[in-house]
Amino acid sequence: MSIEINLDVMMAKRKMRLKTLSEAVGITEANLSVLKNGKAKAIRFSTLELLCRALDCQPGDLLAFDTTGEDDQKR
Repeated sequence: MSIEINLDVMMAKRKMRLKTLSEAVGITEANLSVLKNGKAKAIRFSTLELLCRALDCQPGDLLAFDTTGEDDQKR
């Protein structure tokens, strides 16, 4: 099970480039790229709020819970 980040999907739907989104939310392109490529380990609620405002979407549009994948982290 894992959380998937669908930032790339929402950006494509809104026809928004990484640079434009970066300027709109005040987050570096490098940090947004980490999120977009699914390599982020965490996301702040404040960042999620900024992304939702800029992309005119809900948090559920950006995040999805995948129950079919295996958990890579050992607890």
